[in-house]
Amino acid sequence: MKQFYEKYRETLSLSLLAGDKGLTRVIRVAEAHRPGLSLAGYLKNYVNQRILLLGTMEISYLRDLEAEVRKERLQGIFTQKTPAVILAGKYAPPKEMIQFCQENNLPLFRTQMQTMECLNRLTFLLKEDFSPSMTCHGTLVEAFGIGILIQGDSSIGKSEAALGLIERGHRLISDDIVKVKLKEGAYLEGSGPELTRHLMEIRGIGIINVAHLYGAVCVRDDKTLDMVVRLEEWNDKKFYDRIGLDQNFCDFLGVQVPVHILPVKPGRDVVLLIETIALNHRLKEMGFNSAKDFNRKLLETIARKQGQVRTSSESPL
Repeated sequence: MKQFYEKYRETLSLSLLAGDKGLTRVIRVAEAHRPGLSLAGYLKNYVNQRILLLGTMEISYLRDLEAEVRKERLQGIFTQKTPAVILAGKYAPPKEMIQFCQENNLPLFRTQMQTMECLNRLTFLLKEDFSPSMTCHGTLVEAFGIGILIQGDSSIGKSEAALGLIERGHRLISDDIVKVKLKEGAYLEGSGPELTRHLMEIRGIGIINVAHLYGAVCVRDDKTLDMVVRLEEWNDKKFYDRIGLDQNFCDFLGVQVPVHILPVKPGRDVVLLIETIALNHRLKEMGFNSAKDFNRKLLETIARKQGQVRTSSESPL
C-alpha cells in the first residue's frame, strides 16, 4: 500500500489521516468498492480484500447512527485484510473511524475528488498496476504507425536496422530490453526501462542517445505491439515463403501477434524490407491482402483456361 500511496498520492489528491503503520498492508485485489448494504450490517458475501471508498452518502449515514451502532458497523466492514479506506466528499470522518483505523493500523486517506470520479480513476490505476507484464529481448520501433518488435540472435543487426529506420524518420521506443504489458485484456503495449530510455547500443560505436542525435520527434515512451520481425541469417537449404499466404503468430501474454521471418544476407536492404512489411500489414488491416488477391486471380485464370480446354475438346470436328 505504501508504494501505491507514494506513486498516486498527487494523482488521487490523497492525504493520510490515520493508520500510517498500516501502509505495509498488501493490495491483493485490483478493485475498489463502496460498502453499500454492508454498511447497514448485511455482510453476507462481503469481499474484504478491496480498497474501501466512502463518499458523502456513506459518511452522512454513519453520522446519523448512534455511537455504539456506528462503531459496530465500522468493525464489520474494516477488517485485517482491507488494504485501505479512502474518504471522498465534503464531510469529515467520524471520530470513531479515525480512532479505529489508528488502533488497528488501517490506512485512512482523504481525497478532494468527488466520489465517483475517485472510484473511476482508482479502478483504472489499479487495473494498470495489476496488468500482466513481461520483458523480452529485442528492439521496439514505430514505423508508419505500426509497433514492430525486431528480434533475432545476438549481432544479427537488430539495432542497426532500427537505426536505419530512425534515420528515415521512424521512431524508437526501446532497444535491447522491451517491457510488454497487457492492456485492458485485449492488446499489448511495449515500453523500455527508464534507465535506458532513448538509448541504443551500436557495436563499434557504443551507447548513443537517439533523442539528442535525431531529435525528440524520433523517440516515444511506449507503443502498441502490432507485429514481430525476426531476423535470421540466410540459409540456402531453408525454404522461405515467397507468396505470403501463410501467416505465423507468436503468443505474448495470451495475445496472438503476427510474426515475419526476415532472412538477412549481404545486399539485402533490411530497413526497406521492414518498411515494406509495415506497409503491407497496414493494408491487411484495411482489408487488402495482396497474396490472397494474387491467389484468387491465379485460381480464376486456371479455371478459365481449363474451361477453354474442355470447350475445345467437346466441339465437333
